[in-house]
Amino acid sequence: MKLAFSTLGVPGLPLADVLGLATAHGYHGVELRTHPEEPVHPGLGPAERADAAARFNAAGVQILGLAGYSRVAAPGEDEPVLTEIRALLDLARDLGAPFVRVFPGGGTEQSPQEADATAARRLGTAAEYAADLDVRILLETHDSHRTGADAMRILGLVGHRQVGALWDVMHTWLGGEQPAESYAALSPHLGYVQVKDIASADDTTPLPLGAGVLPLADCVEVLSRHGWDGWLCWEYEKRWYDAVTPLAEILGAGREHMTRLLTESA
Repeated sequence: MKLAFSTLGVPGLPLADVLGLATAHGYHGVELRTHPEEPVHPGLGPAERADAAARFNAAGVQILGLAGYSRVAAPGEDEPVLTEIRALLDLARDLGAPFVRVFPGGGTEQSPQEADATAARRLGTAAEYAADLDVRILLETHDSHRTGADAMRILGLVGHRQVGALWDVMHTWLGGEQPAESYAALSPHLGYVQVKDIASADDTTPLPLGAGVLPLADCVEVLSRHGWDGWLCWEYEKRWYDAVTPLAEILGAGREHMTRLLTESA
């Protein structure tokens, strides 16, 4: 498996510094949070996109995916959501990123069936555009659909190869799924896996990998046992928890921890 980290852990950091961290600490890729407050977002012009892609190519670091904020199950009209996803897909094509992340984001005023149908309809429409760009849309296990079983209710309706799953191990655990159950549900559609660690179900403040309660060893073991050779991406949510240790200070230890889990699972 290949190792990456998300720029959610280094909010606003210039790309040159992000790449410096990746190369210094042995990470193969980076997931880019695509928000206007970050260096990379859909508002970039052609020259800025080309420059960003060139920087990653020169450093030998892959852009794993673009972490967008579209909520595909949210109530409301389809077109604003589809417009947002298309802009993210265009950016991914220009940067050479294979994946874009979307959230479920179902609302409490909907029934689960309505949320599933809304998300599936939008993802099915967006999938045709994604196929033309050779980019894959990944639905993250999150918010209204936090478990693998929840996500599969949507993905099963979509049934398109350009739409898959992003397994956030914290959310499936908080939803009561064991890693083997999450993998069984998501494996036919799995794009990559987000790893992290927290103190407890009641305190999701980010911790260094291995310092909390999430079953990271079990997750890696089930992936290894099934011969999965994709990406593990550390999503350290410093953007939402300013007081936590800077990611730059623990990136090396995090890579060592993930490498150790991979070695032990093998």
